[in-house]
Amino acid sequence: MSDSERQEHGRGLLASSVERAVGSYLTTLEGEGITNLYGLVLAEVEAPLLRCVLDHTGGNQSLAAQVLGLNRGTLRKKMRRYGLL
Repeated sequence: MSDSERQEHGRGLLASSVERAVGSYLTTLEGEGITNLYGLVLAEVEAPLLRCVLDHTGGNQSLAAQVLGLNRGTLRKKMRRYGLL
């Protein structure tokens, strides 16, 4: 499998995981109102995403930033926010 095929397969897995999780979350609300779902999802996903990528890169922040498509300074700021530094 080529790199682009692996990335495409991964996107499908991520999308279906998000759909299941958000669908389940909305179902458990049982009609309760919700605001800022977008912000909630990002806040829930960002910290574990950073941890996984940092683990994958052996803690190499420069490489992790490259994988994430961020500059290293932005990565460090996010790491501080989530207590990863």
